[in-house]
Amino acid sequence: MSQPDQELPSEKRLPTMYDLSIGAIEKSRFNDEFHTLQPRFLTETFQTKKYTPEQMFVAGDLNYYEPGNVLWCHTPDWYVVVDKASRIPLLIVELPSPETEKSNYYDKLDAKYIKIPRPTPKWEIYEEIVKVPYYVIYDRDKNQLRIFRHNGTIYQDMVLAGKGFWIEELELGLGVWEGSYEEKPGLWLRWYDVDGWILTRMEKIEEQTRLVAQERKRADEWEMKFRILAQKLRELNIDPDSL
Repeated sequence: MSQPDQELPSEKRLPTMYDLSIGAIEKSRFNDEFHTLQPRFLTETFQTKKYTPEQMFVAGDLNYYEPGNVLWCHTPDWYVVVDKASRIPLLIVELPSPETEKSNYYDKLDAKYIKIPRPTPKWEIYEEIVKVPYYVIYDRDKNQLRIFRHNGTIYQDMVLAGKGFWIEELELGLGVWEGSYEEKPGLWLRWYDVDGWILTRMEKIEEQTRLVAQERKRADEWEMKFRILAQKLRELNIDPDSL
């Protein structure tokens, strides 16, 4: 007769959604439209030619658990993995809200932040444990974009220039764009390449429609010019069809 499975200690057992405290899953995400649309916009404009879709993994709001205590988890707003074997993100984006901003920064950046035992601040996890190469923090309320690059030991605050910051590993840049996404105007974090801001699917359709309409208008203008010329030739007793 088979023996019943021995229950693991709570700190070793993966939790269900009912086990997680509201603090652990960051309740502010569930009622904020910006935190829903911005990760989607990042995914839609993330179009790098350096890696194939099969090589990459892009996600947003996907939980990961702290080593040694699976009841505490963090949820990056958006991230990309370009080496699936290592499973370490190349870049993580966090969109702070008043409830979560103290977890995004470490005390070396924010003197008001008081380090607590649990959960471990995101900054500490990304810098000291996972060592994510690029850590992006965008606060739309303050229109503040900060991009940190890991130098092998700690994060260094990068100087932004032009549209934003160019990331050689992706051959893409990340910056702040003002406009409407899904009919919602505002400031948005957006990817760009050497040709400019990368278009969303809807923008590509709109651009194609505009080009088709432009070509149709040009053809109509040439047709009108031909008719006027043909009429003038007929007035001179010249058959335009014979030319």
